[in-house]
Amino acid sequence: MAWIWIALSLIMFVYLLQQLKKKKKNIPPGPIGIPILGHLHLLGKNPPHNLHRLARKHGPIMGLRLGFVPAVVVSSPAAAELILKTHDLVFASRPKSAAAEYMSYQQKNIIFGPYGPYWRDMRKICTLELLSSLRISQFQAMRAAELRLMVDSLKQAAELGEIVDLSARVSGVNGDMNCLMIFGRKYADEDFDEKGFKAVFTEVVEMSAKFNLADYFPYIGVLDLQGMNRRMKELSKIFDGFLEKIIDEHLQEKPEKKETKDFVDTMMAVMESGEAGFEFDRRHVKAVLLDLLVAGMDTSSTAVEWAISELIRHPRVMKKLQNELESTVGIDRTVEESHLNKLEYLDSVVKETLRLHPVVPLLVPHESMEDCTIDGYHIPKKSRAIVNMWAIGRDPSVWAHPETFSPERFSGSGIDLRGRDFQLVPFGSGRRTCPALQLGVVLVKLVLAQLVHCFDWELPNGMLPCDLDMSEHFGLVTSRAEHIMAIPKYRLTA
Repeated sequence: MAWIWIALSLIMFVYLLQQLKKKKKNIPPGPIGIPILGHLHLLGKNPPHNLHRLARKHGPIMGLRLGFVPAVVVSSPAAAELILKTHDLVFASRPKSAAAEYMSYQQKNIIFGPYGPYWRDMRKICTLELLSSLRISQFQAMRAAELRLMVDSLKQAAELGEIVDLSARVSGVNGDMNCLMIFGRKYADEDFDEKGFKAVFTEVVEMSAKFNLADYFPYIGVLDLQGMNRRMKELSKIFDGFLEKIIDEHLQEKPEKKETKDFVDTMMAVMESGEAGFEFDRRHVKAVLLDLLVAGMDTSSTAVEWAISELIRHPRVMKKLQNELESTVGIDRTVEESHLNKLEYLDSVVKETLRLHPVVPLLVPHESMEDCTIDGYHIPKKSRAIVNMWAIGRDPSVWAHPETFSPERFSGSGIDLRGRDFQLVPFGSGRRTCPALQLGVVLVKLVLAQLVHCFDWELPNGMLPCDLDMSEHFGLVTSRAEHIMAIPKYRLTA
C-alpha cells in the first residue's frame, strides 16, 4: 500500500506545481476542474456533445486539463482556423498514447505519428505511391465489380421481400473494396482470428478511443490498472500475425504478373528498392497498412450509413436525389464513377451528412510543439488541441437552422471538404489533412448513389421514417448505435 500513497503524493505535488505555473499565464477560460482528474469527469460518455455544451458557456476557445495534460478545445470555424492554418506548424504533431504505441508500431504510421522528417517522408510516399488520382483510378473496375455484386444481392432480397441489414451490407462492400485495394484479395472472418476480422477490427477502433489512465497519468499508467495495455498488446499481436502472413504471401507471388498492383505490392517494392531515403522495413510497411485499414474500413461505411439514414428520414430529399440520378444516369443503368462529378445534389447531400454527422467528430487530437499564443491566450507546449467538428456543424452563427438536414444550404455556396473552409473540415486541414480524402469521398458518393438510384427503401413493421433511431455510438469513429434494417424495392428497368 505504501507505493500507492507515494504515487498519490507525487501526483498531488505535480498538480499543485502546475496550478502555480498556470496562474502566471493568461490561459483560455474553462470550467472549474478538480484535483488530479482536472476536467476528465466532464467528458462523459459522449465527449463531442458535452464539450459543445461547455463551449456554449465558456467560449469557442476553451481550456481544459485532462489529468496532467493541458488541452484547448476549439468549437468555431475561426478558432479551428487558428489551430489548423494560422498556427498549423505549431500544432502539426500528435500526442503520445498507449493505443498508438501498441497498435501502430510505436507511432510509425501516418495518422498518429509525431511530426518530423520521418512523418513527412512517409506521408509523401503514401500520397504519391498509394493515394494519387492515378492509383485510385486503377482500381475503378474492381470497385464497379464489387458494387454490381452488392446490387445483385440486394435485388434478390427485393424480389423475396426480405428485410436486410443495410448497415452490414454497406460495411461489407466497403470492407471488400478496401481489402482488394490494400491486400489484393478479400478476407473472410475465418482467415483472421477466431473472433473474426470485423470483430477484432471494431475492438481496435474502440480501444483507440477509450479513456486510458496511461495517457493522462503517466506516473501510474505503467501499472495498467484497467488492463487496457495488456489487451492492446494482444490485439497488436493478432494484427501483426495477420499482416506478416499477408506480406509473406506477397513475397511468394510475382507482382509483375498482376494487372494492378495492390498497396502491399507497392509498399514492398519501395522497401526492397532502398529508395525511401530513410529507415524503411516491415514494421513501417505494417504500420501504413494498418493505417489504411483504420482510415478506410469504418470511416466510409459510417458516412454512407448516416447519409442513407437521413435520406430515409427525409423522403423529399431522397426523391430529389433520385430525380438527379435519373436525369444524369438514366433509369436503365447503374451509377458509374464518371457520373459523380455531374451529381451536384449528391455532393450537397454528402456535405450535409458530414456537417451533421462528422465521422471523426473531435478530429484526431493535435499537440503543440512549443508555447504559443492563440487569440491572446497562452497555450503551453505539449498541449492537446481538440477540434470539435460536431459543435462547429451546429454553430447557429454559421449555419441557419443547424439541426435541420437540408442539403440545399450548399447549393452555390462554394464550400468544399478539402480543408479550406473551416466551417466544414471533416478530413482535417493543413499538414494533417487526411491523405485519403479523395478516395474516401469517391467511395462514399459511389456506394450512396448506387443504393439510392437502384432501390427505394422501406422501413419494416410499419415503422415511419421519423421513428428511425439516430442514436450515436461514440468512438474514434462515431457510428450509428443501431444497424439500419430496411426492405429494398428495385427501381431500375434493367
